[in-house]
Order: sequence, then structure tokens, then C-alpha cells
Amino acid sequence: METSDEWITSRTGIKRRHVAGEDEFTSDLAFKAVEDLLARHGDDALAGVDMVIVATNTPDALFPATAALVQDRFKLNAGAFDLLAACPGWLYALGVARGLVESGQCRRVLTIGSEALTKIVDWGDRSTAVLFGDGAGAAIVEAVPAEYGIRSMIMGADGSGAPHLHRRAVGRCLPSGEPLAEHVYMNGREVFKFAVRVMTTSTFEAIEKAGLQPAEISLFVPHQANLRIIDAARERLGLERERVIVTVDEYGNNSTASIPLALLHAVDEGRVAAGDHLLLVSFGAGLTWASSVVTWAPTAA
Repeated sequence: METSDEWITSRTGIKRRHVAGEDEFTSDLAFKAVEDLLARHGDDALAGVDMVIVATNTPDALFPATAALVQDRFKLNAGAFDLLAACPGWLYALGVARGLVESGQCRRVLTIGSEALTKIVDWGDRSTAVLFGDGAGAAIVEAVPAEYGIRSMIMGADGSGAPHLHRRAVGRCLPSGEPLAEHVYMNGREVFKFAVRVMTTSTFEAIEKAGLQPAEISLFVPHQANLRIIDAARERLGLERERVIVTVDEYGNNSTASIPLALLHAVDEGRVAAGDHLLLVSFGAGLTWASSVVTWAPTAA
């Protein structure tokens, strides 16, 4: 594969990525994310968790669910399932978790975004091999006072864009007859155009649904796919660079783990305070997208 650091950085903003070990898979990374959560918040952090959702595109197996492996590892008295919605999967998981908690179905929901994407890319394909990295992030969704928490949640899909980004599982082709690739395939030009469009429309929709104005957004936490896409969305929202979390240079595209890792980065840097309005947005295969406004609670960090 012909490429260089300069070529990759100039087109994507990516300078470094992290790759799972040869015998390290999505469940292993999910375990580490939960262990980090426990190290930060104490041994009781998982008390009362009654549902586990793992958003991933790279499960260890089609079944059992990776979430069930997490449930077993930490001996949780909980239900468990995986959620597949491509890169916005963790935001979809947040939306599902919110519904479970607000309905009274669950009290505390452990949501994880975990990926071993480097195991499914074609290392000879410059259009994808230079983009993806491995990683995982975890958070617990539970009831908070009304002035905090998830203020809005937008989820959308356009299946007509399926040919632009895919990788086969059981099927050989899409219903349209389009062959499915053995490794990750991406039509970069079409995905770029789609991403810039939905990063803008869905974020404005999430802000409006939350009853806010763009100027009231404290921090923009976008999917870390490409620095040019992030900058285009930031400019359309009228946000200064200081109000944007960028980790794509360090991690590359971690798909479902992208936003939880970016949030963790923001917390560790002291850039999040109680009452801050955070704008989250992601896009991916499907084509799918999701955006949300979250008001940070005092105990969230």
C-alpha cells in the first residue's frame, strides 16, 4: 500500500491509531472499558445495573452477544444485548437506554461502544486501512434531576445509501444485487458528502429539540472520522475551535467507541462542568446518523 504520514494527516487529520493485539477482541476491549469505569468511580459503580448494551460492528461472534460476555465477566444481574447501527451505535444505545430508564423498565443501563475494526479492514486498501483504530468506552445511564441528562435524541437512517459503506456477514449481496465486500468497503466521496450534510442538519435538529440555541452549546463532541468533516460541521454551527473535542489525530475512527472516548478525553482535560450543554453527533453505514444534546450532571464526571 503506497501512502505516507503526510498523505494520511493532510486528508484525515489522523496521526496515530491504536491496534488490538492478535488475540485481543471486542469483548476484551469492552472489559477494559468497564474496568476503567470501576477504577474511576469505585467498586460500587456497577451496583444496580440491570441492562447491558454493547454497540459494536465487530462482535466476537454473531451469537452470543458481546454484551452477554460483559454481563458474565462482571457478574451482573442484568439483561444484555448487542446493538448494531454502525458508527452512531453508541448514541443509539444512549437513546434506547434513556427509554428503558424513563419507562421504568430498567434502573441503570451500562452502555458500551467497543470495536476491533482493524481485524476487518483490507490492509492493502488505502481508502479504509488508514482510517480505523480499535478501542472501547463505557458509561452508565440512570435517572438524574430534570435539568440534567439527555435533553434531545435524534436517530435516522437512509438505507438507499447502503452500497456506499458495507462489509458482509452472512449474505453475499444487498437486496439491490450489489455485492457485499469481504472487508470494509467505503465510497469515500459519497460518505463525505453525506456526513457533512447530516452532521449539520441533525445537530441543528437536536439543538432545537432541546430548546436551545447553537450559542448555548458548551462543547461539540462529534464522531471522530475525519478532521475535514469535523471542521465543516463546526463552521456551519458557528462554533469556535475551542468548543470542539478532537481526538481523531490520536485514535483515528473508532466507530461506536469514538464518542465515548472523546467524552472521556474531555473529562480528563477538565473541559466539562456541571450544567454544560454537550452536543453529540455521529454518522455511519446504513446510512445512519444520530445526534443528541446532553446537559452534564454534577455527579457525571
